[in-house]
Amino acid sequence: MSFIPALTRRRAAAALVAVGLLTPLTACGSDDDTKDAGAGSSASASGTPAADLTVLAASSLTDVFEEAGAAYEKKHPGTKVTFSFAGSQELAAQVKQGSPADALVTADTKTMDGLKSDTGTPTVIAKNRLVIATGKGNPEKVENLKDLADTELKVVLAAPEVPVGRYSEQILDAQQITVKPVSQEPNVRAVLSKVQLGEADAGLVYKTDVSAAAGKVDSVDIPDEQNAVASYPAATLKGSKHSAAAEAFVTWLSSHEAQKFLADAGFQQP
Repeated sequence: MSFIPALTRRRAAAALVAVGLLTPLTACGSDDDTKDAGAGSSASASGTPAADLTVLAASSLTDVFEEAGAAYEKKHPGTKVTFSFAGSQELAAQVKQGSPADALVTADTKTMDGLKSDTGTPTVIAKNRLVIATGKGNPEKVENLKDLADTELKVVLAAPEVPVGRYSEQILDAQQITVKPVSQEPNVRAVLSKVQLGEADAGLVYKTDVSAAAGKVDSVDIPDEQNAVASYPAATLKGSKHSAAAEAFVTWLSSHEAQKFLADAGFQQP
């Protein structure tokens, strides 16, 4: 009668040994599953590859891109966007020198077109127009482009190799207006700063720059028929180490969300 219980005990012991042998294997399998799950964690909740992106952008985009970039990071957890702002010609020089970056946005198509071998296909994301920036209250009573020819007026312009400087030269030449600037600045924000600090009476800048400095400077509109339209193309850089994430960001710049940021800042639709 005692044979059956003994057999049962032996079988139970054998079962316990088998379980003990299988347990380490099961634990190993869990580790592998965890590693596999971690391998896919480089994608954000939105499905966009996560990465630390560096975007070279024209100075006139400073305020709107800092705001839009923060919104992009919030919507794409795991992605960080760092902007480097400068005149478009400076950005082009950085690209040609091989500076590490993932995307580029210039204030003109000419500069972007000169970098075809270094960029993906560009897309225009916004447009802009020029205005005459003056000191708060327009103390010198500047009314139009012709007033900038007054030799007693201290006028500052961007250098001709800078997009806004080239646009300025274009509209002044078209109206046969000769201006002798007291200085030529490396980017549009430097022009605005000179006017804001009272070091110049007037300067030609983008409409959006004056909007960003609301309450600190005033402006005089330039009629459309005398004005120039600035186009802002965006493109990925072929040297990017995060090409998929860079492409996702550049594509987002044309989205409704990004376009609202640009419109609110005074940029025109592309």
